[in-house]
Amino acid sequence: MKLISWNVNGIRAVMKKGFTDVLDELDADFVCIQETKAHPEQIESYTDNYPYQYINSAKRKGYSGTMVLCKKKPLSIKYGINVPEFDDEGRIITLEYPEFYLVTVYTPTSGDGLMRLDYRLEWDEAFGNYLKSLDKPVMACGDFNVANNEIDVPYPDMIRGTAGFSDEERDSFKENLLSNLVDTYRVLNPETIQYSWWSYRGQARENNIGMRLDYWLVSNDLKDKIVDSKILDDIYGSDHCPIMLDINI
Repeated sequence: MKLISWNVNGIRAVMKKGFTDVLDELDADFVCIQETKAHPEQIESYTDNYPYQYINSAKRKGYSGTMVLCKKKPLSIKYGINVPEFDDEGRIITLEYPEFYLVTVYTPTSGDGLMRLDYRLEWDEAFGNYLKSLDKPVMACGDFNVANNEIDVPYPDMIRGTAGFSDEERDSFKENLLSNLVDTYRVLNPETIQYSWWSYRGQARENNIGMRLDYWLVSNDLKDKIVDSKILDDIYGSDHCPIMLDINI
């Protein structure tokens, strides 16, 4: 089973950059999308290969949002985690299947100067508890807005303490998520330096100055079923690139 996760930084913008052609070429069973920045009526339907499409939009227009495209109808769909202060930005969709739950997430950033750090840490705890409450194995993907290891950033000493690479965020990620789930990319690529996000400033992508902020995390029960986990950094269209999980379920 092949799954794709991609922060598109605006679904309407990426649609103009060959998005559907990329999806046709990848031909995944599931496509999880973050940062749609659109409400359902603003999103062009893509039903040729994905008859089931689920959208969770933020109340605020042009902000946040998630979406899942899938070929197989789920048993159930859940939007958010039933925590009001975390559910109005459209950041989580959960699909239930007989063998697993698929969760896509767009984790809030701590922001410039870590102004939203407290909210972010509370979010991590609530989201981690939600995943632990699910009664089947979990595959969770998306933009987690944190670089877990020093090899996930180019200059760790220089950027330590900034959004996405603060000690608080990294410790929270380990405590609330990696205590229960495994990072599929690091399972297969323990020493590889590869990024999934690059700033639009200063030719960062051309110079490969980025961060690994996007993950496929799976329950420990699924670790032995991982076939492949890749960062598809040759695909453009957003400041993030897609990430792929191939798993035998």
